[in-house]
Amino acid sequence: MPPPENPLTPARILEATEDVLRRYGPAKATVVDVARALGVSHGSVYRHFATKAALREAVTERWLDREHDELSAIADGKGPAEDRLRRWLAALFAAKRRKAGDDPELFATFLELARENSGTVARYLTTLLKQLATIVASGVADGEFAARDAAATARALWDATARFHDPMYASEWADPEIDADFTEVCELLLRGLRA
Repeated sequence: MPPPENPLTPARILEATEDVLRRYGPAKATVVDVARALGVSHGSVYRHFATKAALREAVTERWLDREHDELSAIADGKGPAEDRLRRWLAALFAAKRRKAGDDPELFATFLELARENSGTVARYLTTLLKQLATIVASGVADGEFAARDAAATARALWDATARFHDPMYASEWADPEIDADFTEVCELLLRGLRA
C-alpha cells in the first residue's frame, strides 16, 4: 500500500486546530472537530497529542513562537546594541500588531488559550527576556550602555514597552499616532541606557 499523500503530522494537526479554533472558538472546539477537518479518527490525533489540553498547549506555543526566529537573529546578531535593541522592539511590536490585525478572531482565541496555558506563556516570556538581556549585556560590554544588571534592565525594558506588545493594548495598535508614540518611548529608553 503506498504511503498517504498527506501523512498526519503534528504540524498538520496544529494547522487544522487553528482552523477549528477560528471557526468554533476555544469553548466549543473539540478534538473530534480537528480530526474531522483532517479526515481522520480522533484516535489518530491523540497518537500525536495525548490529551486535548496537550493539543491546546501545543497550538498556543506554536502561535507564540512564530516571531522567535526573527527576534533571536536580531538579539544574537552583530552591530551596535542600540540599533539591535531598537530593531528587536520594533520587530516584536510589528509581529504582535500583525497577529491582532490579520486575524482578530484567532487573536482573541489565542488570548484565551494563553490564559489557560500560563506555563507556555511563562516560557515564552523567559525566552524574550533572555533575548533582551543578551542585547543589553552586549551593549554594556561594548561600552554603549550603562546598566548594572542586564536581566533587571531587560525586565524594565519589557515593562516600559508593554503598550506595544501586551495584548491588553491591542485596541490601540491601529491608532494613527501609535508609531510616533513607539518611537518616542524607544528613544527615551535608549537615552536612559546610554553610557
